[in-house]
Amino acid sequence: MNIIKKYQDYCTKKGIEFKLDNSVKSYDSSTLFCPAGMQQYKDLFKDENYTGTEANIQSCIRMNDFAEVGDATHLLYFNMMGLFSFRKMGIGQAIIFWIEFIEKELGLKIGHVTVHPDKGTDLSWIGYYTRYGIPIKDDSECIWTDGEIGGYCTEFYIDDVEIGNIVNPLDTCIDVGFGLERLDMFVNGTKSPSKDQSISNTIMKIIEAGYIPSNLKQGYVLRKLLRELNKQGGNIDHPFFVQEIERQAKITEKYNRLKDKYKDKPKEWWFDTHGIDINEIEEAA
Repeated sequence: MNIIKKYQDYCTKKGIEFKLDNSVKSYDSSTLFCPAGMQQYKDLFKDENYTGTEANIQSCIRMNDFAEVGDATHLLYFNMMGLFSFRKMGIGQAIIFWIEFIEKELGLKIGHVTVHPDKGTDLSWIGYYTRYGIPIKDDSECIWTDGEIGGYCTEFYIDDVEIGNIVNPLDTCIDVGFGLERLDMFVNGTKSPSKDQSISNTIMKIIEAGYIPSNLKQGYVLRKLLRELNKQGGNIDHPFFVQEIERQAKITEKYNRLKDKYKDKPKEWWFDTHGIDINEIEEAA
């Protein structure tokens, strides 16, 4: 089943504008890459005079999930299915929208949902779940924020795997994010990529966005991922990968040649004097 087309057709049927956002470039200076579908809509959430509803599928990268990559659910690069309503759609409408899409359009059964205890007796939230016979669990961590905009949320689970959530920012808006790859696991039986494949996929998305390896910002992340891929025993057919292996070998050789002579020097000295980043060598070891 093509979930992207299903979602696009579903949104169109509901009269909601839909778009695909395939670049992982950040929409502002707060992050190096786009971490969530809502990032591009921050100004609309804050604009009390604006009303409307939009849907998208946004390519994202979250480097803070790096330690969990390879556990069958976490990815560095992934696609987020989003629904964003600014003072137009209510929480109940959003809940029904997603229950019906997941269960009727995709043919899945929601295992349970979570709500914050403060919303546990609020029928505008749980009444919609009980109507569909979906189990509800309290979770005091059902509050989401990006540091600027946030609110109470409700999370959806299948087989104890979170597939997405609905956030109620400012109590007036809707911010929904469901993981396309996680839904694909349940709909089409797609296996989550191994750690090295997830790193490879992320590297290629960063390169497609126009970034090159460097010592700064996005380029530094790219360089770090190229080193990590080599460390994991992975490989990609791209000049950047070959160049990074060669660069790292030269740096390591130079360090090994000089380290006994300058063994008391701090990391900062090695970088300032010889251009050797000790952290890189340690990461690649």
